[in-house]
Amino acid sequence: MTELTRALDLSGVFANGTLGGVLARAGRLDLFGFLVIGIVSGLGGGILRDTLLQHGTPVALTDYTYLTVATAGTLLAFVADMSRHTSGWAFNLLDASALSVWAVAGAQKTLAVGLGWLPAVLLGAITAVGGGAIRDLLLARTPSVFGGTPLYATVAIVVSVVMVVCSRFGASTVGVLVGITVGISLRLAAFHWGWRLPGSRDWRLGSSKDRDP
Repeated sequence: MTELTRALDLSGVFANGTLGGVLARAGRLDLFGFLVIGIVSGLGGGILRDTLLQHGTPVALTDYTYLTVATAGTLLAFVADMSRHTSGWAFNLLDASALSVWAVAGAQKTLAVGLGWLPAVLLGAITAVGGGAIRDLLLARTPSVFGGTPLYATVAIVVSVVMVVCSRFGASTVGVLVGITVGISLRLAAFHWGWRLPGSRDWRLGSSKDRDP
């Protein structure tokens, strides 16, 4: 599972580096801006997870493959203009895959250091959405994790829960496959049907008419 977790981590790094590059292009940034946004997007979630785990130096700072892969994803977005495809199925699939892969990797790594199910769910979600949240703040955007987009953090939590449950029954590999499948399916369904969590304006304890004497 160690090598599988690393492979999942790196695939998420590449995908999120590419997504960061796409948003950097939309922001009309130069090459340095691309690299900053892409690398933060690709490595931010994992560094947050490893820092919170306090189980050694974050792997992104000791294994140069992580920085190389994040840079490669960013440069792909710099060389190839993918911004016109951000509403297409391929971009949505990339987004869904990155979110699901990182939630699985984060939950699995948390369980591997001996923590319980709740930290695994929380750190799985943080791994999945942390880099994107920092990236959005740097771009002066409202982070996707705060809403306004189809189900995002909710998907990461669901995937983490699936991974934790399967691991509890000794089926970690099954948890990886099922978690990623469920995450991608749920995220794509949310894109297709516009599923979102309700905002504050959608909820009322009662209408003004109901409160009138």
